[in-house]
Amino acid sequence: MAGLDLSHLIDFNSTFGALFIGFGASSLAFGVLSMQSYSYFRRYPGDVWWYKCLVAAIWIMELVDQALIGHAVYFYVVSNWGEATALLEGPIWSLIVQVTLGATVGAIVKVCFGMRVWRFSKHNIPVTMLIMLGTLASLAAAFLFTVRAFQIPSIARVGELKLVGSIALGLGMATDVITSAALCYFLRGLKTGYQRDDSIVNTLTLYAINTGVITSAISLSTLVLYDLMPTNFVFMAFYFVLSKVYANSFFAALNTRRSVRGRGTEGDHTTVPTFLMVGQTTNKEVHVDPIYSVQSSAGNRSNGDFSPRMEVPREPPISTMPPLHYAQAW
Repeated sequence: MAGLDLSHLIDFNSTFGALFIGFGASSLAFGVLSMQSYSYFRRYPGDVWWYKCLVAAIWIMELVDQALIGHAVYFYVVSNWGEATALLEGPIWSLIVQVTLGATVGAIVKVCFGMRVWRFSKHNIPVTMLIMLGTLASLAAAFLFTVRAFQIPSIARVGELKLVGSIALGLGMATDVITSAALCYFLRGLKTGYQRDDSIVNTLTLYAINTGVITSAISLSTLVLYDLMPTNFVFMAFYFVLSKVYANSFFAALNTRRSVRGRGTEGDHTTVPTFLMVGQTTNKEVHVDPIYSVQSSAGNRSNGDFSPRMEVPREPPISTMPPLHYAQAW
């Protein structure tokens, strides 16, 4: 095959060029992920060990994922630059393994957000099971795609795996939409009528919508490009970024919690959590100062005028608050 000249039949911009652009975009996303992981360990040193292990594991998996992408891009763009015959050979192993690794990271994040729905919905089993089953089905389809990708004789024939790939991407996108819709629906039930709590609910709702829209948009773009143009690598450029978007959304959810004594906590006795907590209903009771009541009853009843002072109890200072840890919500 070394003597074949297929350069006039191959569009290097949509093949090798798309791989290079995808590698650059995924590198940028991984940089943002690294900053978020550093911020997490710096702001929440008191989180439980398994929470830290989860964050570290996701970051390490994304590091390996980025290394696999770099290896595949180097193979096609540097080692075989201008060699169209490289597209007639089987796909490089790193490009195939990266598909499974990226799908695994996405599945972990979806399970975490599924647990979030579980708490916000007060243990709604049907909705939570639907999210979990969709996540597992999408991951299983990604594993099947990986196995079959090792069997195709040429990377140019990756279009033959369109059915399996479309199922994996479609299930992932549907799971994102269901998760976002469920969060928006159940968050409405957390409104208390107090402006402070309701503003947090609105913020969380907006965040859930934005997260679902971004991940769903990238999944849909990858799906459409793969179905319409399976012979080029444009869809791969979008898929390179997809798992890092999932990881960044999860890290952002962790980092938006308030930090008290280095632990992820609300810090305030409100109804609404920022990530997983579902607090108790806010009670703003009005109490009569008993000391003032006694004094007032003695000094003012003789005048027929009794007007005790009404006080709203203040929250205790942070130093006296018991730690409310987010791990309790799992």
